[in-house]
Amino acid sequence: MKKIAPSILSADFSRLAEEISAVEEAGADLIHIDVMDGHFVPNITIGSGVIAALRKTTRLPFDVHLMIENADRYVESFVQAGSDIITVHVEATQHLYRTVTMIRELGVKVGVSLNPATPLGQVEEILTVVDQLLIMTVNPGFGGQKFIDSVLSKIRRAKELINAIAPNVLIEVDGGVTLDNMATIAAAGADILVAGAAVFGHGNYAQTIGKMKALLITC
Repeated sequence: MKKIAPSILSADFSRLAEEISAVEEAGADLIHIDVMDGHFVPNITIGSGVIAALRKTTRLPFDVHLMIENADRYVESFVQAGSDIITVHVEATQHLYRTVTMIRELGVKVGVSLNPATPLGQVEEILTVVDQLLIMTVNPGFGGQKFIDSVLSKIRRAKELINAIAPNVLIEVDGGVTLDNMATIAAAGADILVAGAAVFGHGNYAQTIGKMKALLITC
């Protein structure tokens, strides 16, 4: 079953609790939370304190995407805040296996992420010890960007690699996902589709998420 993970990066930050409750009622499967530090990516968003406050508003899994440097220093605080899945970037992690092991030992699921231009081979040796692979289809840092079409082939190759060596790993795709392209993305191999502006940019969340799930049902 394909899953929809609304990204709160595109939500109204003045009423995040209400926004999360609204997409939960609308049928979202996870809540995607982008954590940015202004160093690894050119933007600053939220920290573990906000996640801890939001944790009280929903039972949906928190899919926390750390777009930060020195993730090892902060992982424990994000786990304590209520994260269910923590994903770190290959490009920002010096000792990836150590970081992944640390996250796993803290009792949550773990993912690794690749920027659009980072080769798939960078994660081949780590796939057997993670739960999901997050493939960025925009350059990270800001919501509302256009999907980079050339990354579709990377998703297909990632699916082939995962089927060969780690079939339980899920592929998550983040960046420029819309009603127009999500069926193609899912058909390429995506299991979890992160949608920010495509969800929060429309008034009727239930209608939008319902349309998304209808598109994905045959993929």
